[in-house]
Amino acid sequence: MIQVNQWEYRVKTFGAVLRGARDEELETILNEWGAEGWDVINAHRIENTSKVTILAKRPLTDRVRRQRSFPV
Repeated sequence: MIQVNQWEYRVKTFGAVLRGARDEELETILNEWGAEGWDVINAHRIENTSKVTILAKRPLTDRVRRQRSFPV
């Protein structure tokens, strides 16, 4: 039987109206996400702003699958 990978995704936008995303802030968040098993698959600047949106994924675990099936 073929094993099909299932993923969970995370999307976050960094920056504010008056201040763009700081390199140090992004680096800290990306290092935290990496330690949690997240893999960045896309990052882009939002048009006409200085905000950055990052999309990451990691394999869906049985624990997360159960949490989604039986939310608190």
